[in-house]
Amino acid sequence: MLPVCVGAATAATKSDRWEPGRKRESHIGQVIVIEFITLDGVVSDPDGSAGTPTGGWAFRQGPETVAGDKFRLGPVLETGVLLLGRTTWQLFSRLWPDRQDPFASRMNAMPKLVAASPGTDLSAWRSSTLIRGDLVDAVRVQREQRDVVITGSLSVVRQLQERNLVDEYRLLIFPTVLGAGERLFPDPGRPLELICTSAERAGAAVLTRWSTRS
Repeated sequence: MLPVCVGAATAATKSDRWEPGRKRESHIGQVIVIEFITLDGVVSDPDGSAGTPTGGWAFRQGPETVAGDKFRLGPVLETGVLLLGRTTWQLFSRLWPDRQDPFASRMNAMPKLVAASPGTDLSAWRSSTLIRGDLVDAVRVQREQRDVVITGSLSVVRQLQERNLVDEYRLLIFPTVLGAGERLFPDPGRPLELICTSAERAGAAVLTRWSTRS
């Protein structure tokens, strides 16, 4: 199930949005999970690439809902690091390198850490580096230096959830109920109290931001 945003939801203010050339205040790195998600909490196969019966639910809402910096990452695209599991990296490495729009250029240039088997060939997408050693230890080291963004990669997210390492969830919630599929917050799962810091319309969906820290 999705957490419920009670009282704390506010529209994103101008200060939440980044503009090129604007200075960013220094801060301790955050671990940020970004996901397309349905009303009933499903995150699997939003684009249909996995071929599941209900796949493609996010992309059926049109490009204005899914294209560009819909998660309001702003400067994190230039100063942070992207963390991906093997399956998500393989999908993205086929989609992003040939794109030339400004958002794609920032995605392609962003450093990427990949949780995959030793010896995995990562040459298809530049700035990709294989994680050596324990994933959790690697995230802790990176967090001391910069923001870490995880997209898709549910197996990676699960490991970080178990170790209480997620600082923020940015969830693009779609007006879809699937009834089945992999959920971001498993059921049954451990109780989790979140603080809703913002909510705003994004095409057919709603972008919400949830902090795990009081």
